[in-house]
Amino acid sequence: MDTQDIIRKVRKIEIKTRRLSNQIFAGQYHSAFKGKGMAFSEVREYQFGDDVRDIDWNVTARFHRPYVKVFEEERELTVMLAVDVSGSLDFGSSTQLKRDMITEIGATLAFSAIQNNDKIGVVFFSDRIEKYIPPKKGRKHILYIIREMLDFQPESRRTDINNALQFLSGVMKRRATIFMLSDFYAKHNFSDAITICNRKHDLVAIQVYDRLALELPDVGLIRVVDAETDEEMYVDTGSRKMRQLYRQYWTSRQARLMDMLTKSNVDNVSISTDDDFVKKLLLLFKRRN
Repeated sequence: MDTQDIIRKVRKIEIKTRRLSNQIFAGQYHSAFKGKGMAFSEVREYQFGDDVRDIDWNVTARFHRPYVKVFEEERELTVMLAVDVSGSLDFGSSTQLKRDMITEIGATLAFSAIQNNDKIGVVFFSDRIEKYIPPKKGRKHILYIIREMLDFQPESRRTDINNALQFLSGVMKRRATIFMLSDFYAKHNFSDAITICNRKHDLVAIQVYDRLALELPDVGLIRVVDAETDEEMYVDTGSRKMRQLYRQYWTSRQARLMDMLTKSNVDNVSISTDDDFVKKLLLLFKRRN
């Protein structure tokens, strides 16, 4: 993809996702994701019932009577997008690839964040941390993030969600809201890592999948290539038993994922590449209010 092509695509995504965040998400985002910290506001004279641990001893000594520090909820959030860039995202049987859908969702969340005066950063991950963009504010920063999501080329095509969660738990010193955008095709269990990360931060799982993951079409013998390992195999989609086994595999895998997220108290939403992601995200936001 050449530079001019990237610029055109960035502009197109900015126009679409900025309009969505302006018209729809601003209010919902504001109420669904609130600041969790407490910031110093002012000092005032001590009143009966105040916590003595809040006494400001420097001011008290200066005025020879007790003063206490007053704190208020810290509204500003730090938002992180944890973006899966593994090979399985380069797939889509309908109107767009899973990777394209993730880019649009990520851009919409990013514009919603800066409208709310929040800082936003990104971690691109495969089975390693491919790139870390520290949280900042501003339109220029958002456009840089969108450009990276459009054109980023990972070194690996495999997935390790454990590694991504452990990195986020370590690198983010203060509590953050983390949106993990992935198809969650992971060979290793990550229940412990997701529980630990969600205790320290506010973790939201956004699963993007393709309808073909639910059901194989009856089109006879086809060659299937694993996008992450390049392993090939032939599948007889004309076999009703094969199609049933495939559906059972998806159903059981999805049930395990949902069970893990529920037990870890992680808010989540599943979005197909042919879904209206706006409606799905709004439902997610409303569940949090």
